[in-house]
Amino acid sequence: MRQTTMRSTHAARTRTTDKAAHVPSTRRQTWAGLLRQREIIRQFTPNWFATTMGTGIVFLTMMALPFASSIVHRLARQLWIADSALFAVLMALFCARLAIFRETIRPMLDHPVQSMFLGTIPMGLIPIVNGWVAFGAPAFGPKALVLAEALWWIDVVLAVGIAVLVPYRMFTSQTHSMEQMTAVWLLPIVAPEVAASCAGVLAPHLAAEQAQILISVGYLLWAISVPLAFSILAIVFLRLALHKLPHGDMAASCWLTLGPIGTGSLGLLLLGQGAATAFAGTALAPVAIAARDIGLLGAGLLWGAGIWWGLIAIALTLRYLRHGMPFNLGWWGFTFPLGVYTVAALSLYRVTGWWACAVIGTVLSTMLFGFWVIVATKTVAGIWRGTLFHAPCLAAMRVVRRPF
Repeated sequence: MRQTTMRSTHAARTRTTDKAAHVPSTRRQTWAGLLRQREIIRQFTPNWFATTMGTGIVFLTMMALPFASSIVHRLARQLWIADSALFAVLMALFCARLAIFRETIRPMLDHPVQSMFLGTIPMGLIPIVNGWVAFGAPAFGPKALVLAEALWWIDVVLAVGIAVLVPYRMFTSQTHSMEQMTAVWLLPIVAPEVAASCAGVLAPHLAAEQAQILISVGYLLWAISVPLAFSILAIVFLRLALHKLPHGDMAASCWLTLGPIGTGSLGLLLLGQGAATAFAGTALAPVAIAARDIGLLGAGLLWGAGIWWGLIAIALTLRYLRHGMPFNLGWWGFTFPLGVYTVAALSLYRVTGWWACAVIGTVLSTMLFGFWVIVATKTVAGIWRGTLFHAPCLAAMRVVRRPF
């Protein structure tokens, strides 16, 4: 009897001890989880929007393929839906960082690399707008086009604002040198011309007066971006000649040079085609016809200029592979520039019927899909491990934790 009583008392004490130990452990896990979620928000960078750019250009390329089947179109639609959801999540995280951790805004704007990726925000939105034209309009009717136009105007404001803000910070508060310069300088500058190409997609689906406004603004956006982007390309050439290749962390930046070339070509082509329709029957009809013809010629010449940069990008990538290329979010630079250059080739085929453009565009699209699968897989793995949530602009910043 005495032994039974002792065992009962010991079991009761054990249960009490386990319960007492369990509560603090659970609280510690909850506390750690909250800290981790807040730190993810704090460490969120604009680089993440490159994932929406890369995914968006993949479904746009799929839609542009000359031999795309209905299965390919359905898959492209699913990617558009996924990309739209991804953009919404990323925008929520970015806005949360700006609202909760306001002290991190200035370090981001003053960082010579992180600030450049602000340009990926409007560029990541444009494929979604194009998707509303291609997929939303057949499913939801005119309301989808109204939404697409509203989103386009928001994108224009963001693109122009970032194209002015980031260079202004470069000129006034950031520290740069020729040796550290890379093609990421193009990111905030190219955003307006990406919006310009979207104007050529959206305008044919709107009323004449609205279309004329979009085409006119599109040409202004193209003029803001393309000449400045080509001046940066000249600096990139000089930097590579004087200081050789950037560190392996910036390996994917060698593909960014195709971005303004491909988008500039696509913008001229689409704006010219849209102008001929939008201004038909007006006093500017002859000018619009000339814009269509010049757009075709200019698009072909710009696309041809990209051949050299594309071959250089391939050669440099093979060299980087021999010396090692650590994965980071910058790898998404392999996707969007190549994608817009590919879509430009396929669009030239659609307008001219040149089979060479169809063949080259199909080969390039195969490269694009391969890049996207590799980079997307590595990104998912990095998210799972938690290794991609790191803001270099905050590395030297003293962490001050706020109470919950």
